Amino acid sequence: MTTLQHTIRPRARSQEWKAIVILILLIPVLWSPPFLFRFFLYQPFSIPSGSMMPTLMTGDYVFASKRAYGYGPYSFPFASSLISNPVFAAEPEYGDIVVFRTPKDISVDYVKRVVGLPGDRIQMRQGQLFLNEKPVTRVALKETDGEAACGTDDAKVRNWRETLPNGASYVTYDCVDSGYYDNTSVYTVPPGHLFVLGDNRDNSTDSRVMTAIGFVPMDNLVGRVTRIIWSLDDDGEPRFERMGKVR
Repeated sequence: MTTLQHTIRPRARSQEWKAIVILILLIPVLWSPPFLFRFFLYQPFSIPSGSMMPTLMTGDYVFASKRAYGYGPYSFPFASSLISNPVFAAEPEYGDIVVFRTPKDISVDYVKRVVGLPGDRIQMRQGQLFLNEKPVTRVALKETDGEAACGTDDAKVRNWRETLPNGASYVTYDCVDSGYYDNTSVYTVPPGHLFVLGDNRDNSTDSRVMTAIGFVPMDNLVGRVTRIIWSLDDDGEPRFERMGKVR
């Protein structure tokens, strides 16, 4: 036993000192402005799909505010093993564009728009959103080219300006009549959860798909999308007109 202890303890002390030295060397990095900005304030994300068109498009790069809803299990790397309940938690509002992870797959970040808060009853009827049995106000806009949004050559996509009860207003896309999720049953949002939709309603896997995303736990929020910081089209050319705040 004595021999074994003597062989282990020097090695353990050596590892402890190495860890201390590494931590000391990392102090300037941990407290550097870029590190603090990235881990505590705003995190950049790229948009890989068209589910949030026209608000967010493939090739957009956005900032998500981490402090918007407090700091939860998915705010930082490895935080899920350290944080059980969000710190400085705040509830999202109607219309917020949120980055989150699902309980079914915590390795993937999703981005959608909040349309339902705890206790709300959500339903789609003939492509129109109903909130607590009342149709959400929407106004028809001019049709636009729908090739990118709908995935069909020469397609036209209907544009709707949708306005939620708190005044949040944004444009949604409608590719086809009687789409797969244009008519649904009533979803009642559980306590501590959200109901989210993509703005490209016929091409979005969102809370309407209970087997994939379903209701989103507030504890799984990463942040609120606030700004497009950069954007590139399919040819790699900058889209400067897309840079700025998002709604």
